[in-house]
Amino acid sequence: MVERSKRQMSLVGFMQAGNATVYAGSWRHPATEHGFLKASYYEKLARTLEEGCFDLMFFDDRLAMPGIYGGSVAEAVRTGARPVKLDLSIVLGVAAAVTSRIGLGATYSTTYYTPFHVARTFATLDHLSGGRAAWNVVTSVNDSEAQNYGMTEVLPHDARYNRADEFLEATVGLWDSWDDDALVLDRATPLFADPTKVHQLDHDGEWFKVRGPLTVPRCPQGRPVLLQAGSSGRGREFAARWAELIFTGDPGIDIARSHYKDQKEQIAARGRNPDTIKMLPMAYTVVGESKAHAEEREQLFLHDLVDPMASLTLLSELMNYDFSGLELDAPITDELIESVSGIRGLVQNIRTHIGGETVTLADLAGHRATLLQGPRFVGTGPDIADQMQEWFDGGACDGFVIAATHTPGAYEDVVRLVVPELQRRGVFRDRYTGTTLREHLGLERPASSRGA
Repeated sequence: MVERSKRQMSLVGFMQAGNATVYAGSWRHPATEHGFLKASYYEKLARTLEEGCFDLMFFDDRLAMPGIYGGSVAEAVRTGARPVKLDLSIVLGVAAAVTSRIGLGATYSTTYYTPFHVARTFATLDHLSGGRAAWNVVTSVNDSEAQNYGMTEVLPHDARYNRADEFLEATVGLWDSWDDDALVLDRATPLFADPTKVHQLDHDGEWFKVRGPLTVPRCPQGRPVLLQAGSSGRGREFAARWAELIFTGDPGIDIARSHYKDQKEQIAARGRNPDTIKMLPMAYTVVGESKAHAEEREQLFLHDLVDPMASLTLLSELMNYDFSGLELDAPITDELIESVSGIRGLVQNIRTHIGGETVTLADLAGHRATLLQGPRFVGTGPDIADQMQEWFDGGACDGFVIAATHTPGAYEDVVRLVVPELQRRGVFRDRYTGTTLREHLGLERPASSRGA
């Protein structure tokens, strides 16, 4: 057996409980299985990633069909631009039933859900999975979701994060409302649980009033693992306070190094140990039996599978802006950058990919819908392991969130051809040595916020 190095890479599978992966053209790939409405499809994905010793399978989510482009969901439905999103609590229950080690994560919004609902959902999952739950904390960004929850438009950016901070305070308080030893289960006394060790929360804040206590005892991990992917200044502050695993979307290694350094410094400034918080960029892998085979497969993904209208539909959803009034070859002007929240960083990232200063709407849309959001590793198993190690050993990341070009084949390729090479090099586990997600990630079980 290869002697393990101290630092081990983390790998996460980036899932969608719907018709397409984060890559919009995936549903058209000839090897994609259209089983997204069947439990067996998610069971297969979970088993595949657990066979590859992945830390976590994580499901993204949105609470609306993409409907901002042209004020209609028609293009999302016609082009398959992720119009299907299943309920993640049920999907994760399916995955938990057929696995025993891999972490199970889901996106839940702090903008539209409530602390009690989220606390109960993830505490339940943590108990029933034996300590494998993770919550990806998001502040929802577009009006389509707001309109499904009785509002006309999304909250302003900073207000969403202010609400999220209080949401986390209340949720953590609920998770800690039972002491670890509150359950007694003494039939003879009888004493089910010690009432002095189950605490009313009585949270009364600007955004939430939550009485508590939670109806689920403290969970195996103490609390589910917290994931976060905010890249704005306010988002990085939020991650520095709360996140235990941070997803990034940096397109190149130099940008990733800068982001890594900045975020770790912010974590340290919060009095937390930055070495325990993992930063994982999203990456695509295009694996082939030879390098030429991989490059041929890459061209299929880049040029043949994504409908331009799907790209524009998803771009409008991401930016919360209707781009239907612009032509595809229209340049992204300074005036547009000033008027569309969040677009500036995306434009800068694209410039690093294509060179030059002029970015068109087609460039912008293609970046979101094809394979340009993060690093793309192409080649044989050893080729891809080389590329991943360059980032991992070069101060750019602690591992990767692997996004699929097609399912389940993209993950099967990684597990069959890339993971064994990483294991041979001693930078990735060849077996699970723990049972909980915190153990996989090297995270301590947190003490109760009550100080008990």
